[in-house]
Amino acid sequence: MVRAAELYYEDGKTQDEIGALLRTTRWKVGRLLAKARDRGIVRIEIVHPRARRLALERLLRERFGLADAIVVPAADDSEVQASVARAAADYLAALRPVPRVLGISWGRTLSAVAERLAPGWASEVRVVQINGGISLSSSPGSGAGSAASTAAMIAQKAGGQAILLPSPAILEHAATKAAIESDRTVAGVLQLAGSATAFLFSAGVADASSVLVESGYLTADDVEALVERGAVGDVVGRFIDASGRIVDDALDARTVGIGHDALRAAKTSVLVIAGESKHPVARAVVSSGLCSVIVTDEATAQALTQEPQKQHSAGPQNSSLSPQQTQGVPHA
Repeated sequence: MVRAAELYYEDGKTQDEIGALLRTTRWKVGRLLAKARDRGIVRIEIVHPRARRLALERLLRERFGLADAIVVPAADDSEVQASVARAAADYLAALRPVPRVLGISWGRTLSAVAERLAPGWASEVRVVQINGGISLSSSPGSGAGSAASTAAMIAQKAGGQAILLPSPAILEHAATKAAIESDRTVAGVLQLAGSATAFLFSAGVADASSVLVESGYLTADDVEALVERGAVGDVVGRFIDASGRIVDDALDARTVGIGHDALRAAKTSVLVIAGESKHPVARAVVSSGLCSVIVTDEATAQALTQEPQKQHSAGPQNSSLSPQQTQGVPHA
């Protein structure tokens, strides 16, 4: 078996030639080669930027009941987001039927996907923003594209139209949110967002590097307080625990955009996520049914297919961030 594998894979000989050398038939050689792969004597690796890990994809689909999973090979930290963004762009361009209304979130990952979409990836797609995203501040060189620029780029490359949600992500008072959402224009955008035929979104980490901190909606102390309540990250601006539940109902009541029920009910809800820091929130999303498709990297997929470590979840809380925690935080 080993000799047949060496002759075939290293010397490049045909099965007929190997049969003659080993004094057996080419059919027996074929069986030996198949057995060598089954026993792990031979390992075949496809090396290409668009290669995929099909076995891990199958495991993810089976374990979490996903409609699809796309897993790209492991890459170093500087390349992993780019590789996953490219895979997400490829998946979106190949999606059939083409979504006539595509609901998208915003942030670093979605900006990277938009940049890697090829012009003409689709035609006449309406790209609608599904959560508020007018930045209150931004760090130079952060790499986090604005909600407007991300939606506009995806729509422009599809010869379509970008429909923006003209609101910040988080407001200071629930009454302000209610007033804004009652506006005819905002209400129309939210209605269209909720009816999207496909959703494309990422999830944020629950630490100081959160795009919601970078954009000025929350402080690092605010996020730390949410972590103490069990937060593992945010999905379209709404912080969840390891079970996918909202951790702060009062904060959630000030968050503008579609709710998580819309993502769970959608036939095509695509999570794009990469990197070790996002393993906890990735698990929360796939295990709670917030996505039907995941596009991710090999390390994240492997972490998801392993048994999770036991985590304490404080469960949903009615009290929002205290005035002391939010003092000085710029709100719209």
